[in-house]
Parts: sequence; structure tokens; C-alpha cells
Amino acid sequence: MRRPESRVNRRTRVWIWPVVIGLACTLSWSSPAGADSSRPGLGRAIDTLLDDPSLKGGAAGVVVADAGSGAMLYRHRPDDRLMPASNTKLLTSAAAMGVLGPDHRFRTDVLTDGTRHGRVLRGDLYLRGTGDPTLLAADYERLARSVADAGIRRVTGRLLADDTRFDAQRVGRSWAADDESSYYAAQISALSVAPDTDYDAGSVIVETAPGARPGARPTVTLTPKTSYVRVENRATTGAAGSGSTLTVERGHGSNTLTLSGSVPAGAAAAKEWVSVWEPTGYAAAVFADALERHGVRVAGATRLGRATPDGARPLAAHRSMPLKRLLIPFMKLSNNIHAEVLTKAIGYETAGRGTWTAGLTGISDWLKKRGVDVGSLRQVDGSGLSRMDNVTAGHFSALLLSVRDEPWYADWYASLPVACDADRFVGGTLRTRMCGTPAAHNARGKTGTLTGASALSGYVTDADGRELVYSVVLNNFLAPSVKSLEDAIVVTLAKSGEDGTRPIRPRATPRRSAPQTLECAWTKPHPC
Repeated sequence: MRRPESRVNRRTRVWIWPVVIGLACTLSWSSPAGADSSRPGLGRAIDTLLDDPSLKGGAAGVVVADAGSGAMLYRHRPDDRLMPASNTKLLTSAAAMGVLGPDHRFRTDVLTDGTRHGRVLRGDLYLRGTGDPTLLAADYERLARSVADAGIRRVTGRLLADDTRFDAQRVGRSWAADDESSYYAAQISALSVAPDTDYDAGSVIVETAPGARPGARPTVTLTPKTSYVRVENRATTGAAGSGSTLTVERGHGSNTLTLSGSVPAGAAAAKEWVSVWEPTGYAAAVFADALERHGVRVAGATRLGRATPDGARPLAAHRSMPLKRLLIPFMKLSNNIHAEVLTKAIGYETAGRGTWTAGLTGISDWLKKRGVDVGSLRQVDGSGLSRMDNVTAGHFSALLLSVRDEPWYADWYASLPVACDADRFVGGTLRTRMCGTPAAHNARGKTGTLTGASALSGYVTDADGRELVYSVVLNNFLAPSVKSLEDAIVVTLAKSGEDGTRPIRPRATPRRSAPQTLECAWTKPHPC
């Protein structure tokens, strides 16, 4: 005779099944329904890596897919919104190529609404920008030469800087206040100057060399040479071998650079990149100096933010490199200013407004048409410098899969940093990573680094020659760096194949290594 169930057993059955079902779901996240099972051990291998102590207490989103078929091979918390840091540039760069086009060029013009009387121009001179972040002092020199070559020697009016293509909001949403003078957080304007061919627009290079003897002031050189920035040199030359304590500071709302501390006698010159306050004024000052060198005297004062009137006649023009070439310094070196300029350019192209709001809407609309679920992400800037950006590994993998069908994909793909390629404009932020592994000169990906946030998303070919898409987004860790863990996942993918997969252990991080709180390319001279 069957014995009746006790009340205790019935209660046990009621609560035990939800626990069992929940546990089964928890244990099966790395092998989702419909996943390709031709890579035995892939899920277990990545699971093992994510158990690394460096990630204890942190958060991770990881997705791996077959690039050709789109089949999901591995997913770990693919829908968790995390801080992506510079992986945000994947969204911005792809949308820029799609909206603006690979042949898009920024144009900078010199125009006038005045009249010519021999060598005298009666009226105003306008310098009009559209956002070009690659303009060098040499380009302003050529514009000034063109004005002089046109026979103009005197302008009775003013020099008016037209930066109205973009709005007057200069910094991104929730950018850290202590980054204000850092070149990687420079102000955004439709008119600016880059001091180098990394095209760090909106910054100057401060080069300091020790004086002739201990106690003397160090010598200071600015690039480009400009009176727009003033140097207050309080530093001294120390004894040989004494070590450098030099600091360069720019106060809020000021273009006075204060040097303090000491540099040892006999030391090599040191360089510091510092952002300027109000890049439109910086561009106008560099151009005004160039006009003067070419014998063109402007009688009136320089004014900023003045729109060029309809009907103004062009005197000189400069066109930037096409976007498909600009992507190289932008993506390889993770240039924040380029990302923000492109965001505002997208806004102008799609809505007639060069604002972050319009640009981000333009990016979102383009991503949505490519199958990215934009309703479940938050993007507040173009670069990922803001800690308010929230994107999932699933979003990045969806983008990486969808762009492969775009006509400009080859140019965009070429802009991604390449693991262990020593050339800065090929390897970029990956040039020192994954060397001596199957991922070297194989894996391509966009890096991302902020305090407590790290990401790597891109493409890698496995041992059987199959291209894989991967996205790894890690947050809330306390370890100095989790880059070795990202590398281990990508190297594991590069070694995986039909014969099986085993985890490649992360390389140990040196105990004394400094915390990696910023993209390596943002530290100059570049460690990567």
C-alpha cells in the first residue's frame, strides 16, 4: 500500500523545483540554446578564466560568435550593462562611416564680405571651421600664405573665428573635473589646432629642458609656438641625478601654464601635453600669427563665435584627410577628441545641429537600423570617457557582426589595433599585447580602460582558420589591471578548434605594476 506523502515532503517539493530550475539556468549560461557545439570545451575554458582571482567581486560580460554564420559560441551575462570605456568608439566610428561616409572631409575656409582696394581689404576676414581635428599650425600657415598670395596686405576690419558649426558645449557629460587640463579630455570646437601628427587637437606640447647649471630656470618651448598660452616658470634645475619633480598645471578658465618642481641637470628634455582653454581662440591666435608672418596686417581685434554671413567670398581653403584615413589615428590611438568631433558632425549631418544630443541620436538611429538594440544601452558621449556610458557585450558583438556587410568594412576593420604589431599606427593600443601567442598579428580589437573598467572587443581567427567575433567587458575589479585576463580569453580563442579548447592562463601581473586607469595611448610617451 502506497504511503501518503507527508506535509513536509509536499512542501519540500514545492520549493525545491524552482531552486533546481534556477540552478540549471545558472549553470547553463555558457552553452545557450542553439549554440554551435563544434568547439568542445570552449565554454568550460572561458568559464575557468573568468574565475580568475583578479576579477573576484567584479562584473563580466563576454560573448563569442562565429563571424561568418553569426552562431553564438559562448555567452556570459551578455545583457548586463557595463561601463565600456573606449569600446564606445566602436559605436561612434561605425556610425560615422555609415552616416558621414568613408570619403568625408572636414573643410576650413578663409572668407571675406569686404571689398578689395589694391592690397587693402576693406571689411572683415572670417576663419570658418567644420570640426577638423587634424589641423596643424602648418595648415594655418598655408591658409595665411594663400591670403598673402592673393595680394592682400592689409585688412581694415577684424578677424572673426566662425566655430558655429558646433554648439558652445565644450566638454562631454560627466567628464571628470580633474581631467580638464589633460590633452585626452580637451575641449571640443569646430575650430582647433593639433600640435602633432597624433592629431591631439586642442592641446599644446610643453617641452622642458634643464638649465645650464643647478639652480637655473629650465628652458621651456611650446609646440606650436603661440602667445595664446602663457608660461609661468617657477621650476629649477636640480643636481645631476637628483630625479625629476617637475609638474605642469593649467588652472580652470586659464591659459597660464605653471611649471614647478625641478629637473636634474644633464637630463633629457621632457614633454607634457596640456589642453588649452577655448580652442577656438587658440586656432584664431595661431592663424593671426601666421598672417602677420606673411605680411598681412589685420587692423581690428579678433572675435570668436561669429557666423560667416551669406555671400562671403572664399579666399583660401583647407580640406582634411578623408574619414577612412582619419580612422587610423582615431582608433589605433583611441583619440577621444576625434570621437567627439565625429559625434557632433553626425548631429550636423542628420539634424542640422552640431550638438552631442543630435549626434548621439544620429548614432543611435544608425545602430538601430543595423540590428543593435539601442533601447537597452546608454551612450552619453562619443569616446567613452564618461562613466555614464552603459553598453553590453551583446551590443558590441551585434555591431561587430553587422558591420561585416558594409561596403566600407575593410577600411573600418583596418583601423582596429593589431595584437603585437610594433608599429604604433598598426598595433596601436595592442602593440605590446599577446606577443608570442597564436593571437599575435592575428587578433584585432578595440581596447578600453578607465579606473575599474576594461574592455576588448574585435575579431580573431582560430586554429582552424575560422574568424570569430568576441567582446569582453570587465567592471568593478580592484586589481591593478585585468588586461592579462582579456588577453588570455582571446589567445584561448586563437588556439581553439575542432580538436578542443583549453584555457590559456593569464600572464601574472607584476606586483609593483601601477594601476592601469587610462588607455595606454593616453600616457605620453606612449607605453603601448
